[in-house]
Amino acid sequence: MKTTLTLLALMLGCSGCAVAPMVLSGAASKMDWNDVQNVVTKVQKAADGQRDLTEPEEIAIGAGIASNLLGAAPLLQDKKVQRYVTDVGMWLTLQTERADLPWHFAVLDDNEFNAFAAPGGYIFITRGLLLSMRNEAELAGVLAHEISHVLRKHHLAALKKANGTSVLADLGAAVLEKNPQLTQNGQLTPALAKIAGFGTELYMRGLDKDDEFEADRMAVVICARAGYDPYGLPAVLQSLQTVNPSYSGLALMVKTHPSFSARLDLLAQVMDAQFDKFETQPNLAARFKANVALPKVK
Repeated sequence: MKTTLTLLALMLGCSGCAVAPMVLSGAASKMDWNDVQNVVTKVQKAADGQRDLTEPEEIAIGAGIASNLLGAAPLLQDKKVQRYVTDVGMWLTLQTERADLPWHFAVLDDNEFNAFAAPGGYIFITRGLLLSMRNEAELAGVLAHEISHVLRKHHLAALKKANGTSVLADLGAAVLEKNPQLTQNGQLTPALAKIAGFGTELYMRGLDKDDEFEADRMAVVICARAGYDPYGLPAVLQSLQTVNPSYSGLALMVKTHPSFSARLDLLAQVMDAQFDKFETQPNLAARFKANVALPKVK
């Protein structure tokens, strides 16, 4: 690939030079300038499809996916709760290597038990899952899990794996050239809308199990760094494990994640004898209850 690109660059670089006419023979004589341009376009598109997304592209794709998620469930109309969850989330992001992302945290007015992340720093938790918690350390554990998906770009990797390089190539540098937000008159461009649609489908299929396990491992570390009891996430998983499996509000989480027991077993291996010194860090139950004073889910 590198050799091909170099040769084509040399060909194009000399297009304005004074060179002697070259006589081509056989099949090569049939190649005209349009053919050369087509080859260059194909090579550039293939190379573009293999590249990593830029941060503006990542954020724009996340915005499109977040918009789709909000179309399925509205935001909870409670400014105090929204501000509280955002404050906890933002504090957690400061313990990570991507603190400068334009992070957004929100509670969805949905009684299901779930939480979601979208590329570029969009994090959602449902009202149902929030109300199942007992303290701020548990909330931090769940938010840190979703933050970890963004840090490791799990959704972007899944998009690329599921749809090949052509999807990312369609997004390409040309889309960003004049509009880094990837919008036209306030609307998603066709390329972004296409990718956002693929991204939204991921939430019905779920990520790879290894991605979920990695997010769990990272979450407890982020929580410990932030000064929380790192056992908040395991506590949430233990609580969810006691919910009736037939409860419809848990169906999507069960479908898209490894079993609670598998996740707890992995965390036990990771945390055993390594996180004991952090057990004395607070869970901030009183502050959680003071800020999340919502009617319980019926």
